[in-house]
Amino acid sequence: MAYMVRLGLWGQGTAFGTFNDFIAAVEKRGVGAMEIVAMDMKLRGMYIARQLSFHGVSFKIEEVALSKDFRKVYDQSVELWVEAMQKFTEAAELIDAESRMKKTMWGQFWSSHQRFFKYLCIAAKVNHAVHVAREAIKYGKCVVIGLQSTGEARTLEQLERDDGELNDFVSTAKGVFQSLVEKHFPAPDRNRINRILGLNTTDDRKLTIQAIIDEVKNKSKNEASSSNIGNKRKAVRSDSSDIKKSRNNSWEDSGDSHNSSDESDFKFTNTDSENSDQEVNSDSCESSDFNPFYSGSDSDNDPWVNSRAKKKKKKKVKPVEQLSNPTSVNNNVTAQKKKGPLSTQDKIQELLKKKQELKGTVTQIGSTGIQMHYGPPPKDAIERACSMKEELLRKIELIGDRLPPNTLDQLIDELGGPENVAEMTGRKGRVVQSDNGSIQYESRSEQDVPLETLNITEKQRFMNGEKDVAIISEAASSGISLQSDRRVRNQRRRVHITLELPWSADRAIQQFGRTHRSNQMNAPEYIFLISDLAGERRFASTVAKRLESLGALTHGDRRATETRDLSQFNIDNKYGRTALETVMKTIMGYESPLVPPPTDYVGNFFEDIAGALVGVGIIVNSESNPGVLSLDKDYNNISKFLNRILGMPVELQNRLFKYFTDTLTAVINQAKRGGRFDLGILDLGAAGENVTRVQLIRFIRKHATGKAPTELHTVRVERGMIWQAILNKYADLNGKYDGFYLSHQTRNNKRTAILAVEIEATETSKHKKHEKPSKKDMMFRVYRPNTGLQVRNESLAEIEKKYKKVGSEEAETHWIAQYDASVNICSHAYWNGNCRNVNMGCECEVGLRQRLYYVLAGSVLSVWTRVEKILAMRNANNKMQVVRMKTTEGEKIVGTLVPKSCYELLLKDLKSDAEKFEEVNF
Repeated sequence: MAYMVRLGLWGQGTAFGTFNDFIAAVEKRGVGAMEIVAMDMKLRGMYIARQLSFHGVSFKIEEVALSKDFRKVYDQSVELWVEAMQKFTEAAELIDAESRMKKTMWGQFWSSHQRFFKYLCIAAKVNHAVHVAREAIKYGKCVVIGLQSTGEARTLEQLERDDGELNDFVSTAKGVFQSLVEKHFPAPDRNRINRILGLNTTDDRKLTIQAIIDEVKNKSKNEASSSNIGNKRKAVRSDSSDIKKSRNNSWEDSGDSHNSSDESDFKFTNTDSENSDQEVNSDSCESSDFNPFYSGSDSDNDPWVNSRAKKKKKKKVKPVEQLSNPTSVNNNVTAQKKKGPLSTQDKIQELLKKKQELKGTVTQIGSTGIQMHYGPPPKDAIERACSMKEELLRKIELIGDRLPPNTLDQLIDELGGPENVAEMTGRKGRVVQSDNGSIQYESRSEQDVPLETLNITEKQRFMNGEKDVAIISEAASSGISLQSDRRVRNQRRRVHITLELPWSADRAIQQFGRTHRSNQMNAPEYIFLISDLAGERRFASTVAKRLESLGALTHGDRRATETRDLSQFNIDNKYGRTALETVMKTIMGYESPLVPPPTDYVGNFFEDIAGALVGVGIIVNSESNPGVLSLDKDYNNISKFLNRILGMPVELQNRLFKYFTDTLTAVINQAKRGGRFDLGILDLGAAGENVTRVQLIRFIRKHATGKAPTELHTVRVERGMIWQAILNKYADLNGKYDGFYLSHQTRNNKRTAILAVEIEATETSKHKKHEKPSKKDMMFRVYRPNTGLQVRNESLAEIEKKYKKVGSEEAETHWIAQYDASVNICSHAYWNGNCRNVNMGCECEVGLRQRLYYVLAGSVLSVWTRVEKILAMRNANNKMQVVRMKTTEGEKIVGTLVPKSCYELLLKDLKSDAEKFEEVNF
């Protein structure tokens, strides 16, 4: 907005002298301030915003429990990744890898680490997604499943390894791990390195530079022929000779299809090594663990491609020395262009070749220093590194049989095959199971439908009702309409299952928009599936943060109908970062715990967690004091923390996340007690309270671009529930423990009556279908006569500790007595007979069912700084709290809350320079 100077929001004659002042004020107040800015601009007639109503849309989050077998496989995978990290570290030291090479290697390692566990998270939810989809179809609905990645690249790599023969669906997770080790493990190819180092027993001569160029020349010819084969992939790979290629050429081959698909994973297979090469050749000081997905890329294969696109254009080709054979040089340059950037394997070869050439020489450093070149590492060190790589690949093969198959192929197979599932993705082929149980790879293209228009054809089949299920990926998330359109045959309600949250919330909105559009007969039903894994909350956290700022789906009304929302997963804020820093320092022993460790944990909680954090690189070997463990430099980065804990055993991962959330709650409570907590936008009336206007004072004021009204509202909020209203709610209850409860304790000859309503069992105990839920797990919503629905839910164990269950007749007198008294008697006076604040001449509003609020609305921006000064004069901790409410007359008010102590002062200040003002009483 910096260039929009004529808006009159900042500059001379406004509340903000410069654009920086304006931005600082908005950032300080967060989402609430953005709403105020939009409201102010709309009031001045310079902002129009339209949004499709969310009326009728239902939205729920379902957490999917992990089976024992899945936990076992997950924990075994964690052990193998920890071992892989140790082997990568040791092998890099053995071959004496340069620091920039290590940086690239670790960047590839951690991005593959995250993708591997992301696939496991998704796989954990597939069976549940299939169950939900089948149930929806049974009830006359149709299903849309949202994915982001297809895993095609890994499927094609597996086909190459197995000569086109498949015995089962391909495991994408296994492919990620295998590809990482093959391409980026710091161990060279034995034969090539032996030739470079002159250690080849069959040929003692050392390879000259000319001979190396000749080898590259021959290799480029092989690649060209291999690439031509790759372009001729057909439906079923019956002839294995058309598939088999060397592993070294598989990435270059995939580059030929780079531009043929908008989303295919295969298109990105050309870029993992490319990006690592550019990372090495750049002067960037990025961490080796910068979040590869944070840029918005959601390919399963190459998270760095977007962030490197601009750099690629500027890359210069180094001049090649003129050698005796110019043809060789030209072929070399051509080969380099075709081949693209090098993998870690090729870089190691170049590094060792360079060290061999410089062996025994001396390089001057500065004016006085020199550097001796001792040559490459000894052969036994290289041999050990190669053995580590082979051992790691062997272990990946062993665990690969137990890893889950490709999600997309499994979903299609479980939901009736391609005949019943409309697939709208960017991939070219898929693995299917035939009627006789055999597994084969086939092209998605059909005899009369070319691949380019297949997604449109599939969409038409879904909209005509020929297929009940549609699976969409990033390729189909822009422009395709899948809503229950009045103009199509299939007008059934859409159940939109989000199996894989995208890395970018903007893309999440894109996918939601496929099934929620104008001219629809039925609003969609959104179901977010989140596995019972702490690390996966990272995905929900990222999207929740963005969705919250967009004001879509994360709250009520305009907002969706479910009370559970994604905002509970938004932990990437200042309180989350503070809590994470506290947790990490506690684990290291730098600080005493803010929250005690779990009492039911067997063993030393902090020591076990510290050991697991070493395995995922958050606790590292100190650079200044080798042998001493210290925290990584980005230890308080929420995204990195949630990325990395995916690589911890399930039990420890969930324990650590629970400890983190407990600490976060303690941090927020501290902020609330100190008056520093930012509530964002406060909703009055969201919990069923009645909001009525008492008075309105309107001030007509001049601003930079004209005149606009600033309004000071006095509203009354009725929180209590009359007996008839609560009796109606009671009549709808049928749970064993639902109903009225009376307190055991009698105070001032009075007892407390409440109504407890059990929260749906599906939310709290659906994961324990075969177990009887304990009273601690059964959660209830609580209603009170004076304050209505309580914010905090209570467990049955807590309720029975303080209350006993009674009938409605016994509860009636106690309910009505407290309801009537709470009009003007605070809770202290009601229960104790007197109130200390009232005795001192002060007002006390604790427990009153009616409260007066003062809200400044209208053109608030023009008086923003003045309001903040008045609030600060009365109380340094007073902040501008943005509120939103809808009155019983249907009037919507958005503004900033004015404390009662500041009301008279602000009223006087606004009157002082208003052109005119009017007062209206209701």
